[in-house]
Amino acid sequence: MDATTRTAISLQDAMEVAWLEADLLDSADYDPWLALWTPDAIYVVPAEPAGDDFENTLNIAYDDAAMRAKRVERLRSGQSVSASPVARTVRLLSRFRILSSEAGRCELRCAQILTEYRRERERMHTADITFVLVRTPDGLRIARKVVRLINASDAITGVSYIL
Repeated sequence: MDATTRTAISLQDAMEVAWLEADLLDSADYDPWLALWTPDAIYVVPAEPAGDDFENTLNIAYDDAAMRAKRVERLRSGQSVSASPVARTVRLLSRFRILSSEAGRCELRCAQILTEYRRERERMHTADITFVLVRTPDGLRIARKVVRLINASDAITGVSYIL
């Protein structure tokens, strides 16, 4: 580990990664979005908001790098029924807080309100998001993202994008 990766991650730097990720998703700019993740990162949307044992509980999404790439491929192809027509989304992030921090690694929690417009209908999904961010020689990367929806049963019925 060099001096760059041992440097503490500030709240401002962590917020900028979260905002960048939201903007990339809302813009459907998936290649830079995929590049934001570490190779071993996990993206999780648990079916129940409580708990951390994602490997042994039901999840709406539990994606490693291969699954994230496949999810993007489906969104781009238009072959997925749930992704046709493509939803337009806007994510609003707020209430940022560093939960833990050590050299080159932090856990950031924030609130997200995602508004979706699809098929002449607007829907909202509200969630607490927890990011684990790590400093790499290429900049900050997402090592884990957990999206805890306040009403996960709504998301099971046809979310056509990445939360």
